[in-house]
Amino acid sequence: MAAKDLYEKDFYKVLGLPKTAQADEIKKKYRTLARELHPDKTKGDSVREEKFKEVSEAYEILSDTKKRAEYDEARSLFERGGFRAPQGGQNFQGGDLNDLFGGGNPQDIFANLFGGGGRRGPRKGQDLQTEATITFRESVFGTTLELKLTSDRGVPQNVSARVPAGVNDGAKIRVKGKGAYGEAGPGDLFILLHVKPHPIFSRKSENLTIVLPVTFAEAALGADIKVPTLSGDDVTVRLAPGTPNGRVLRVKGRGIIKGSTTGDLLVTVEVQVPQRVEGKAAEALRTFEKETASIDVRAEFISKASI
Repeated sequence: MAAKDLYEKDFYKVLGLPKTAQADEIKKKYRTLARELHPDKTKGDSVREEKFKEVSEAYEILSDTKKRAEYDEARSLFERGGFRAPQGGQNFQGGDLNDLFGGGNPQDIFANLFGGGGRRGPRKGQDLQTEATITFRESVFGTTLELKLTSDRGVPQNVSARVPAGVNDGAKIRVKGKGAYGEAGPGDLFILLHVKPHPIFSRKSENLTIVLPVTFAEAALGADIKVPTLSGDDVTVRLAPGTPNGRVLRVKGRGIIKGSTTGDLLVTVEVQVPQRVEGKAAEALRTFEKETASIDVRAEFISKASI
């Protein structure tokens, strides 16, 4: 694509956003448009497929802080009439654009945004982006995606992409040579990953986290409790007598393995209080209450109120 074609494009208008839009606004709007316009959903609609390409192109620039700053600067010059001639960047309101852009040719700025480096001749095809949803377990252990995409040449293609272990929600993986066709070869395909939440497991950096429900008796008297792990087996954690609600127990090496780093499993104790206590259980609690009546658990709490 020629540099002139790029700097004449208003990427903010393509996404329907003001120039002051924040990064999260750009991301949210792109996701909405990408879902509406994705070729898998608009099969055979060439107009909407072309719009999808424009939206992807705009997001590629505006989602990158450095590229967005370069685009805004060059676009501003264009709107003010700064690009009046293609001969090496002269005639910028009496100055020299070569100085402004560090000795480079301003006509190549937009080519640089797309990794072209100002090359002449045949260009690679445009990079494309799609989205995929994986389970929490797949994000931890890795998986292989099998996608069916509609190419710009109208022939559906099957794409196999390996998702490495330990990816986060919102991560992107790159599949070389699966983008739009170009004279110098196809571009690349970027897959934006969405991770489904797990019913009981979460993650904090490379650590897995879980909330473990325990009874009052287990917390008060101490206990050995089996805890499930994401790999399918159980580990046993030991509660010391008098374990308070909210205490975090660490199980070494049972977290996420990412490269040379292995996280831990963090187990948060949650003491469960029964909704109803009857019979002998109620009698036992009343006896406990009498036997511990001399212990004021709120004494320190009250004393701090006057500080």
